[in-house]
Amino acid sequence: MFIPDSKLKTLSAAMLVAIGGFATAPAMAEDFYAGKTIEMVVPFGEGGATYVAAKFLEPFLEKHLPGKPQVNVRTRPGGGSILGANWFQQNAEPDGETILFTTSSTSNPYVLGMDAVEYDLAAMRPAYSLPFGAVIYVSPRTGIESPAELRSPDMPLIYGGIAAAASDLPVLLAFELLDLDLRTVLGFDGRGPARLAFERGETNIDFQFTPAYMSQVVDMVEAGSAVPIMTGGSVGGDGVLSARDPAFPDYPSVYEVYEELNGEPPSGVEWDAFQAIGATTFNFGLTAYLPEGTPDEVIEIFEETIAAINADPDYQEQSQEAIGGYDLLPASAVTDSLSEALQPSEEVRDHLRTLLSEKYDVEL
Repeated sequence: MFIPDSKLKTLSAAMLVAIGGFATAPAMAEDFYAGKTIEMVVPFGEGGATYVAAKFLEPFLEKHLPGKPQVNVRTRPGGGSILGANWFQQNAEPDGETILFTTSSTSNPYVLGMDAVEYDLAAMRPAYSLPFGAVIYVSPRTGIESPAELRSPDMPLIYGGIAAAASDLPVLLAFELLDLDLRTVLGFDGRGPARLAFERGETNIDFQFTPAYMSQVVDMVEAGSAVPIMTGGSVGGDGVLSARDPAFPDYPSVYEVYEELNGEPPSGVEWDAFQAIGATTFNFGLTAYLPEGTPDEVIEIFEETIAAINADPDYQEQSQEAIGGYDLLPASAVTDSLSEALQPSEEVRDHLRTLLSEKYDVEL
């Protein structure tokens, strides 16, 4: 997984926290959140990766934010996350007490310029990101036991998702890149409901992001009712989304599966589109946004808080099982790169808009 050089700041901050707690923080920040409640808005239903990760982080934020505020996770599902993000744009005050915690289901519609989008992600201030991977798995009823069999299943492949322009997009782009013949059923309120459809046998190919996969799919794999095939991959030191996900080193990346199926590495606009959206989705995974105008003091508080959480032995232990063991990334390691990721090339944007409009009837 690619970690920007600026994350080194986090390591230094973490050491300071381990040595002296919040002694380096401004005095005014020591009880900044005392007696306050933070609302973490998740624009999806319960059960998906975003909700699972938010609930996992909730007690660690309460423990390490100065003043030990109460943190409440509030779900606002609908519109593939657009409704909740629009609510946040219209209602959240820049006081550090309301956070939008979301995925590329929210950033993709923004990048594509969809009419329903009323929020301005580029104007918001990232507080932290949680990188994560995505594992694509199939039902054993398909007869697929390895990537080599993806193009010759025993039955038609059926995939269930939220929306083509939502967090499903990188996986749909992977299916396009790999030239898989499958039926796509969209309209679920979250990855949780999509997973339940897989469990009921209504679909037979699915994916879950790391938090939900670790907590809700691993048992299915061990029971023989799900077969992991590949991950979305991770950005390596060369900047290419070709490396294996460090949380799942035994599973090949989409890049590797393409090479296996085609005898050559991927290239062209289809690969560029997958890499652009995939990198945004996986490297920045879940991002916590604060409203435009949030003071620098709040950003600095979260910077130190994230360092403290990463250094917390309980977090280090529990995150292995809950979210794949990824460290949180503070604003200093996220802001600039995320801003660039929200602005792909015109060629990639045109390809995405054409594909979504013509194949998935997305009204942009």
